[in-house]
Amino acid sequence: MRATLSDPKTSVKVVGASGQISLGKEYAGRQVLVEEREPGVWLVRTALVIPENEAWMHTATAQQDMQEALVWAASNPPRETNPDALFKELGNAEEKRSRKTGSK
Repeated sequence: MRATLSDPKTSVKVVGASGQISLGKEYAGRQVLVEEREPGVWLVRTALVIPENEAWMHTATAQQDMQEALVWAASNPPRETNPDALFKELGNAEEKRSRKTGSK
């Protein structure tokens, strides 16, 4: 059962010699935000931390793109292909492009 604002849970903890307290095994490995509201008053909240280089994935545009990709993937199941034929087709396209532009 999760504690809510209307159901506060208070416990007494002892700060160890290294300055640590235990919140309990149910929080083991979780990331938390610790806010010092005033000297001796802390607010501890569980948090999900997103690395800066992954933050773009959480934008509305990226979410929309992902939804569109999932819809496309659902309507276009994987199928067996012939890599040799694909390479030949790509090579032919490159030859045509080279002839059009006059480059080699």
